[in-house]
Amino acid sequence: MGLLSVADAVAGYSIGEEILKGVDLDLASGEVVSIIGPNGAGKSTLLKVIAGLLNPSRGTVRLGEQAIQGLSPREISALGVAFVPQEQNIFPTMSVNENLEMGGYVDPKGAKAKISRILDRFAMLKEKRRNAARTLSGGQRQILAMAMALMVEPKVLLLDEPSAGLSPIAAEELFETIRDINEEGISIVMVEQNALEALAIADRGYILVDGRNHRSGPAQSLAEDPDVRRIFLGA
Repeated sequence: MGLLSVADAVAGYSIGEEILKGVDLDLASGEVVSIIGPNGAGKSTLLKVIAGLLNPSRGTVRLGEQAIQGLSPREISALGVAFVPQEQNIFPTMSVNENLEMGGYVDPKGAKAKISRILDRFAMLKEKRRNAARTLSGGQRQILAMAMALMVEPKVLLLDEPSAGLSPIAAEELFETIRDINEEGISIVMVEQNALEALAIADRGYILVDGRNHRSGPAQSLAEDPDVRRIFLGA
């Protein structure tokens, strides 16, 4: 059994309107899995189901052998699944240090030591730790959002469109940071519109279309497949 698995997930935001129509996903320990597909395919909805922000009407989500669907986001976070949403993922009027404190709500007693380790890990955040988060650049804000998620010492990091709105240079730096986080032993599920770059740092990829699994396989194979490149990657 893998680290994280989703089986036959059906979910939506209103009765009778299903966004996910029976999606499966597996994540092995140490992997990066990228989820790509057209707008409205259900990619972000799938992350919200895993994180506990949306309860599936059918299907299961397991962390190891434990079923976690139906648990609260706080309970799922405490089990080691951290979610970084695309928007509103930091507190702009608070300092960098205060944002990290907010990220440590699951284990407030150990927060100080964790903040120290994270500031040592991210030199840019350490330099700007007293600055208001709103003064950071877009790429720096995304790194802060990921650093807040790391405060719960997750086994699994869920990233929703982390490069959205970033310049190519900032996006490249962000993907490098994501790769570094994975090399430290944290497994990652990432939803990305920047499909080629997402597949370049992933071990495996899933393509969703209309709330269903369309294709999956090794990320490099998907990135090199002519049909995938033509239909989904604009090549």
